Amino acid sequence: MAEKQKAERNRTLVVTENEAPELEKSILDFDSLYTKNNGQQVDVNSILDQTINGDLLQTLPLLPDEFADLIIIDPPYNLTKNFGGKTFNAMKDSEYDEYLASWFPLVCKKLKTTGSLYLCGDWKCTSSLQRALEKELTVLNRITWQREKGRGAKSNWKNGMEDIWFAVADEKNYFFDVESVKMRRKVIAPYKVNGIAKDWEETDDGNFRDTYPSNFWDDISIPFWSMPENTDHPTQKPEKLYAKLVLASSKPGDVIFDPFLGSGTASVVAKKLGRHYCGVELSKEYCLFAAKRLKNAEKDKTIQGYSQGIFWERNSLNLQGKKK
Repeated sequence: MAEKQKAERNRTLVVTENEAPELEKSILDFDSLYTKNNGQQVDVNSILDQTINGDLLQTLPLLPDEFADLIIIDPPYNLTKNFGGKTFNAMKDSEYDEYLASWFPLVCKKLKTTGSLYLCGDWKCTSSLQRALEKELTVLNRITWQREKGRGAKSNWKNGMEDIWFAVADEKNYFFDVESVKMRRKVIAPYKVNGIAKDWEETDDGNFRDTYPSNFWDDISIPFWSMPENTDHPTQKPEKLYAKLVLASSKPGDVIFDPFLGSGTASVVAKKLGRHYCGVELSKEYCLFAAKRLKNAEKDKTIQGYSQGIFWERNSLNLQGKKK
């Protein structure tokens, strides 16, 4: 893997030829996993904190049922896209439904009866995702997040939103910690009662309110070249986005599973936040990205846009290191 020449401020993660052999040692190869276990389901401890390089449909039968407290899925959307040299082609809606049916029910078997699942998509495939979800789980909500990237479209409205469907195995028995995902927002028109601030706090750096989250998120920044979490993966999700899902729907020590790991965001966030992780990824290149990011996370636990136990609005980096 040739080292790329980058501009001085370009912090995009790159795996060099010298780094690759050592990083490969931390990746669990499907063939090795299959052979070692004679094609039988493995013990959960053998896949904890592992990146499995292999085909999802081949790998799923090896994974124990009901091992994951939280599953985060970012599958190929119904768009033509190149992923590490393999092209996923757009198809008819009915064919995409069949594609989801080929793996989604199998993934749901890996979710604990008290577990939660988040499924990512865009406007083109979101109806298919809802149909697939409703056959297996109980849908509780649909999160829409503002995806600010791209210059726009000349003959259509720019697509600036994506969805994340929230579902659970048992609507009467699941974990959700809303206190862990509050957002700190600036108070533009401060309201006082008898001269005392109501539901906000005055500081030397401005007036702020810690608010409960809704299902519309407008505080997410897409990874770009000056951010150390950025890779060359074409559809990489931000760490901040997944941090909200992990904190809200899992406890420290829980197991997070991502069947389409990509460059490793779900595993990296899980590690930074004190959870166990397991991810499956077909591309060896993306597995190497994940391996290097996980290695970096051993020393750097920071998540852009999240500090002091609070999620911050965009463009508030100068305030995040300051205490109230």
